[in-house]
Amino acid sequence: MSERSPEPKTVLLRRGEVHSPADPFATAMVVERGLVAWVGSEGAADAFADGVDEVVDLDGALVTPAFADAHVHTTSTGLALTGLDLSDAPSLEAALALVRDFATARPQDKVLLGHGWDASRWPGGRPPTRTELDEAAAGRPLYLSRIDVHSAVVTTALLDLTAGLGTVDGPLTADAHHAVRAAAFAAVTPAQRAEAQRTALAHAASLGIGSVHECAGPEISSEDDFTGLLRLAAQETGPRVIGYWAEQDVAKARALGAAGAAGDLFVDGALGSHTACLHTPYTDADHTGRAYLDAAAVAAHVVACTEAGLQAGFHAIGDAAVTTVVDGVRAAAEKVGLARVRAARHRVEHAEMLTPETIAAFADLGLTASVQPAFDALWGGEDGMYAQRLGAGRARTLNPFAALLRAGVPLAFGSDSPVTPLDPWGTVRAAAFHRTPEHRVSVRAAFTAHTRGGWRAIGRDDAGVLVPGAPADYAVWRTDELVVQAPDDRVARWSTDPRSGTPGLPDLSPGRDLPVCLRTVVGGRTVFVRPGE
Repeated sequence: MSERSPEPKTVLLRRGEVHSPADPFATAMVVERGLVAWVGSEGAADAFADGVDEVVDLDGALVTPAFADAHVHTTSTGLALTGLDLSDAPSLEAALALVRDFATARPQDKVLLGHGWDASRWPGGRPPTRTELDEAAAGRPLYLSRIDVHSAVVTTALLDLTAGLGTVDGPLTADAHHAVRAAAFAAVTPAQRAEAQRTALAHAASLGIGSVHECAGPEISSEDDFTGLLRLAAQETGPRVIGYWAEQDVAKARALGAAGAAGDLFVDGALGSHTACLHTPYTDADHTGRAYLDAAAVAAHVVACTEAGLQAGFHAIGDAAVTTVVDGVRAAAEKVGLARVRAARHRVEHAEMLTPETIAAFADLGLTASVQPAFDALWGGEDGMYAQRLGAGRARTLNPFAALLRAGVPLAFGSDSPVTPLDPWGTVRAAAFHRTPEHRVSVRAAFTAHTRGGWRAIGRDDAGVLVPGAPADYAVWRTDELVVQAPDDRVARWSTDPRSGTPGLPDLSPGRDLPVCLRTVVGGRTVFVRPGE
């Protein structure tokens, strides 16, 4: 990222494929004053050539709206990119070896930070003990978050820096986890934090992501982290950052510059850490998880946000947590009016365990489902973590994207990075090729949820699409032949017939290479150019 450039140039892009509903055969586009000014054919582009500051020869490349990632933890993403990543560790022994190597390589760090371990995928299925971590880290403070970031393992030295915990062992959850995370992140200097944020946003830009929804809060980061990120994004050229602050203090959220008192305002935890709140017990544990808010608290928050003109939003994964949100929002609608609640576009993050009844309630209440298709790709299937936690029958009900769309529920796709990586085309593929076939959606619907859906989730219906007057947030891609999904079959049949009059998208079938981002532009300003292009 760099200091924000002056007024954006007037640019003509030509000799490519422009994904635009304004003209399904468009091969050229003009951008002026940060907005899309025109889309059309190559022949008509000559009329603009002399009146622009720059002409970009696309040489057959595809131009699409830039992606919007609707759920990101920016600083944690940057720290994961520059720190210890355990997501590919195949075993406990391999993870401990990576900790030893990292501790040796980073003698200057006050606290060692790592992320991504997942014992459910390791032989034996157990996390490291505190004693094992003490040895691997040579007695230094160490914080290792589980892949879902709802639990962590730590060393004795970090416990010593955390007031009131004593010498607990095993993965820490709930308040204990929040306490050790706060102690660990307190050791990150402002300069380190800003560098992590720049790293994360630059990486997002390199993937064709033009905007991210930062989901922050007092149990996740800090006020300084949140306001620093918003300030950095406003001052430097890079992806847009829309901030959400997860606290039941509407005045504070507004004062911090948040779009809503929303995001990861926890109603429950996560399935992997056995803290998602369920109606019936886990298959592999004799309890139903954790509930952090009840329906009355949800209702009070939705009323306060609606009356203040801010979005409310909640983290809810388990079926009991989703029911709590629905009951609370419905109670709020009875108090302030259904029309006002629907107009506010309140959000539910994750919303994994849904029923036909809660899906219908989402549609009735105008709730946006901010969801992460990569969760299914990583944890779904007959032998995945979902099946381990819930049994195969319940696991097959998770992440029902097709049912949500059929009911008219707005979808916004994200990554929850660093839980799963920033990977927009991989996210689209995961939704289109869901491990449970009846939950699959078309590539076009998935692409829309990851572009226009993110803008609609913040109340903007005029963006995330390349039509005249829309913000010039776009990405240029090197990709294989475009295909058009047949309208009478969401998943199985494909058409390359240009007479369809529908803009094409890349073939994302498993095994095919994903598109490569060549350039990302936000508000008419170039924020990424692939070296050599």
